[in-house]
Amino acid sequence: MSGRADAGEKKYGPGVSDTEIRIGNTSPYSGPASAFSMVAKTEDAYFRKVNAEGGINGRRIVFLSYDDAYSPPKTVEQTRRLVESEEVLLVFNALGTASNSAVQKYLNAKKVPQLFVSSGAAKWNDPKNFPWTMGFTPSYETEGYIYAKYVLRERPAAKIAIFFQNDDFGKDYLKGIKLALGDKAASMIVAEEAFDVSEPTIDSHLVKLKATGADVLFDIATPKFAAQAIKKVSELGWKPLHILSYVSASTGSVIKPAGFENAQGLISAAYFKDPGDPMWKDDAGLKELNGFLDGYFAGADRSDTLIVNGYNTAQALVYLLKQCGDELTRENIMRHASNLKQVELGMLLPGIRLNTSPADFAPIKQWQLMRFEGTNWRLFGDVMSGDAKN
Repeated sequence: MSGRADAGEKKYGPGVSDTEIRIGNTSPYSGPASAFSMVAKTEDAYFRKVNAEGGINGRRIVFLSYDDAYSPPKTVEQTRRLVESEEVLLVFNALGTASNSAVQKYLNAKKVPQLFVSSGAAKWNDPKNFPWTMGFTPSYETEGYIYAKYVLRERPAAKIAIFFQNDDFGKDYLKGIKLALGDKAASMIVAEEAFDVSEPTIDSHLVKLKATGADVLFDIATPKFAAQAIKKVSELGWKPLHILSYVSASTGSVIKPAGFENAQGLISAAYFKDPGDPMWKDDAGLKELNGFLDGYFAGADRSDTLIVNGYNTAQALVYLLKQCGDELTRENIMRHASNLKQVELGMLLPGIRLNTSPADFAPIKQWQLMRFEGTNWRLFGDVMSGDAKN
């Protein structure tokens, strides 16, 4: 068969040839959030593995990951460079809410997929206004929703106090909590206390919340403030059902500094397997992850769960690119991305799968609750859907 007939069967967008697929990414390799660059470093290692095993239908992935220092103006500059100079097929798993917000209109105007955004904001699921943008991780809103559903079931007469970060992150949780409580929100919520990340201490907010007599505390804070809150609640001798946002569920950076003795009975949620949890030691998905790390990222700190974030999204992208076959156009990428059906990834919790439709650009909407006991989180209950439509 001549090359010309062959070429007629293939459809390529920018950044694609018979031998390569160019993928763009921005990540904070420097600056205040540089720890998060572990996600992109894992992805880079995973794509090296894929390339070593023959690539995607014979094409190697060229992963161009640029430092934006977690600064939106820098994200704009680097994203333009990726699209206009490097001519990437798509921008994949760029990190940060503010960073992605800064380039969302630009990428949609250029019809460049802004795929599997690395941020839990609910705004990435808006196919009507932003048909080229899709998130990946379950949103803060779905998480707030399942916590409130749990409280309704376990403590229907609860008096709820909500301690939340005064920004989009905090407000997304608030929205999910109120959506699940429905018409009971007005009677059950006895106090809402917002705090700013510039505050040196949050003690006074917690003193105020304890005084309301609340027996359930929603603690919606990033790690530094979450650790302070766990400590303060204990110092006050307050014993509410204490629900902690997943972003602050890290044993190393939050629970340990707050003191294990102060964290007993905390409730949070997860959607992927924690490699450090002994319950997964014989799990096939974890064995596969460890095999990949041995071969392609041997120096990685395996207690860092950001590795799992990078691994999950890289696997999802490889699945998607394979689905597209020889029609590697931006339109076809989005067509397949918006029709994911029950896609399993090795490190997602059992029962949690990727599902999208043209009207729903949130691939993961499920969580499983976990309780802190001793020195570890313990999963309990069934997988819960944070989707109000289910």
